[in-house]
Amino acid sequence: MKNQIRIHSLLLIVFITTFACAQKEKTNVTENLSFDQTTNWSLSNKADAVKNGNTYTWNITVKHPIEYTVQVVMDALPTSDSIVKIKIDDQELEGVLKKDYTTYDGKIVSEFKKPIKIKDTAAKHVLTIETEANFHQIRLVPHHKNLVGSGKYHQEWLTMHQSKEKQEALKRFKEAKLGMFIHWGLYSQAGGMWKGTKINHSPFQGPKVAEWLMHAFQIPREEYAELAKTFNPDKSFAQNIAKLAKDVGMKYVVITSKHHDGFALFNSESSEYDMVDATPYKADVIQELYEACLNEGLDFGVYYSHGNDWNDGGDGNYANVKKVNDSLGIYTHASGKNLWDPSTNTHAEYYASKSYPQIKELITLLPKLRLIWFDGEGFTTEEQSFTFYKMVYDANPNILVNRRVGWEFGDYLDAGDNKIPSASEKLEKYWETCGTTNNSWGYKVYDEDWKSPKELLYYFVDILSKGGNYLLNIGPDGKGNVPETSAQNLREMGKWVHQNADAVYGTTRWKTPNEGQEETLLDGTGHRAAKGFRREFTSKDFWFTTKENKVYAISLTNTDGDILIKSLRKGEGEIEQVKLLGSDKILEWDQNKNGLQTSIAGVPKDALGYVIEVTLKNK
Repeated sequence: MKNQIRIHSLLLIVFITTFACAQKEKTNVTENLSFDQTTNWSLSNKADAVKNGNTYTWNITVKHPIEYTVQVVMDALPTSDSIVKIKIDDQELEGVLKKDYTTYDGKIVSEFKKPIKIKDTAAKHVLTIETEANFHQIRLVPHHKNLVGSGKYHQEWLTMHQSKEKQEALKRFKEAKLGMFIHWGLYSQAGGMWKGTKINHSPFQGPKVAEWLMHAFQIPREEYAELAKTFNPDKSFAQNIAKLAKDVGMKYVVITSKHHDGFALFNSESSEYDMVDATPYKADVIQELYEACLNEGLDFGVYYSHGNDWNDGGDGNYANVKKVNDSLGIYTHASGKNLWDPSTNTHAEYYASKSYPQIKELITLLPKLRLIWFDGEGFTTEEQSFTFYKMVYDANPNILVNRRVGWEFGDYLDAGDNKIPSASEKLEKYWETCGTTNNSWGYKVYDEDWKSPKELLYYFVDILSKGGNYLLNIGPDGKGNVPETSAQNLREMGKWVHQNADAVYGTTRWKTPNEGQEETLLDGTGHRAAKGFRREFTSKDFWFTTKENKVYAISLTNTDGDILIKSLRKGEGEIEQVKLLGSDKILEWDQNKNGLQTSIAGVPKDALGYVIEVTLKNK
């Protein structure tokens, strides 16, 4: 009976949505043809340039401090392959003009693949091009990763974001500092393999991380769904994971309630492609983990892929977006969309019948939910992203929403997968870095390139010193077991976290993030996988955090003897007391023009590092 009602309801929704979409599509075509998004472009016409030989110069302004793609627009390609040089302030690009796109009015567009970043939107910028070609225009187009909204919903979003409930939730989140990310689902059983082939050797382009198995091998929906019939994890999964998070010193847990494959780990009323209806487990594992985490005193959050759903999300709105972008002569990034076996419904219908309802289900199911970590926003429209944010706020204003809900409607930023921003980078919102313990998010049976406890701790300390959170991932196997080395390394790191908790929880960035060697930036999952980690730590390297009238100087060595902390030289704060964190012993010290000099002893030889707590007479 439940199935019959659901089918009739779905048919009615599809009919209404199809009719509405058909009517709306006529309107959207007209709107798209007005090319409103070009108002965020910077257009420099050849006729307006100052010409000096083959060099053309403009003073330009841009509206948004983001990355831009530079394009040269022509009526026809030049006959020669001479090098074209473009300079914007101190950023230079060069290449040969070629046909990348054609605009709706027949112009040829040649694009430089490397983007440029504009930081100061208040200033005039100097743009020059050196070329013999007969071009028409230079375009600066917001990079495809930098969607720029209309501003239509900004004030309403800001009112919700600045509410008492949101700000209190954000304060709690900022104090937590360390969380556990869990990528786990049907793909975990395959372990990064499909029919004997490693995902790294798949024949198609795209990410080679284990949870992208369906995309990497372009597995038909029906064939992939067969994995559900054997997905039967150990019943102790929830308790084991919650205990591990507690042991490591993590304060919150975020699990993939539905990843891009479209399979829900909770009991969904909107889809039978879920843990209860489609697997022999027959229980709601999200509910189980939620309760286990609350019992351990941990906050709970869910990851939810709203933009990508390879089972029910059609082509992810790709064809509609590409049609408009092609007419403008700009790139459409297809990554993450099911173009090999898309469902027959539209992306908008998927939102109406599955994605919006499942978000409401999760909030109802988990009344103490603290965070929804959206992902795969891609071609989600500005209106749809705002709808997700408002839907969450209206149901429970205490729940934080991350950046990837889309169109800058998140309550906080993420720096990117396995990315840590530079200390000099200024971010407009509070931020978090999500990272892996090896080189994959989901379980990959052959990836044994585990980050050592010291490497994991370095990333965490670096993030702490810059004022962010670290959401550190585990990828359990199909039975729900965390790889032993991963768990062992996390617990080893956790010993340091527990011993030095005062330098971690509730701290903020000090005026000097670190001293010693230059940063070793973590620049993406692929970056670490290719280059490994080779940094050596010395007794001169320190990272700093602060809380109230205390400054914490963090070292990742187990040095015995004299140390000098240069950033705490005389004039940088009047010192009242110096001690080794985790010890009651007060240290002798001297503050002079060279720095804070003291001597330490008794740091265990197997310690990952130590922390000096410096109490100042004033904050």
